[in-house]
Amino acid sequence: MKWSEISIHTTNEAVEPISNILHEAGASGVVIEDPFELIKERRDQFGEIYQLNPDDYPEEGVIVKAYLPENSFLAENVEEIKEAINNLVLYNIDIGKNDVSISEVNEEEWATAWKKYYHPVKISERFTIVPTWEDYTPVSSDELIIELDPGMAFGTGTHPTTVMCIQALERTVKAGDKVVDVGTGSGVLSIAAAMLSADKVTALDLDEVAVNSAKLNIELNKVHHVVDVKQNNLLDGVEPGADIVVANILAEVILRFTNDVSSVVKQDGYFIASGIIQPKKQEVKEAMIEAGFEIAETLQMEDWVAIIGRRK
Repeated sequence: MKWSEISIHTTNEAVEPISNILHEAGASGVVIEDPFELIKERRDQFGEIYQLNPDDYPEEGVIVKAYLPENSFLAENVEEIKEAINNLVLYNIDIGKNDVSISEVNEEEWATAWKKYYHPVKISERFTIVPTWEDYTPVSSDELIIELDPGMAFGTGTHPTTVMCIQALERTVKAGDKVVDVGTGSGVLSIAAAMLSADKVTALDLDEVAVNSAKLNIELNKVHHVVDVKQNNLLDGVEPGADIVVANILAEVILRFTNDVSSVVKQDGYFIASGIIQPKKQEVKEAMIEAGFEIAETLQMEDWVAIIGRRK
């Protein structure tokens, strides 16, 4: 089979929404080339340090790549992707250069491209994300391993917004908790919650591709007896009684359903909100406070923010 690589030169702010656009267009996953990775200081206890080639990264901005099968709809699909990206400016999202290019690759090159960017990474005190094809030996007895395949879905679990969510879950999940994961994507946050001894996890996503992907990853990590994956729009129809609601989505979406979270979360329960760019931090905090949450902690990584709210 032949594949086309679509490459978008954009900004860090636009990475998440562009990734979602590409997935909705049928991409199996995305590759993110961010030059910040070349200079980022990694804390010794988090992350295996592996060699990065500067030639793989742009001098400025971020390049997002995805792979689409070549078929009679490819040209139309690419035009729809371009239009959707252009429309992001309506949400005050900086799309930067927005240079879009297309090139042809064969299936073998496509598979190699994934492995080039994906390595075991320790993202928190306890969790390590490991690609399915690599052997990895835990370095401590309490280390928790999440296996993911980037060909399955929605990122590798190592984006700052995801890392902060998992760190927030480590701080809040207790044995026996009920957790709702809104916009589950690959299912990585639901997997983490289950491994932290949550009793029941409900993973929700409106995108059918995400739902199927999450199911595969949840089976792979053997937590299917704890995690229930459903196609659902945000918290529509979700019954009250959750100990934790976690949402790693755009700030604009978080602002729309913060009151719904308050209705679903128990008193003294938590709302973990991530996917928030720095300029939106205060607006999201104010919405959470107005909905009845006190701000328990704010996590920051690169240009991203995650907020842990506790329902009063």
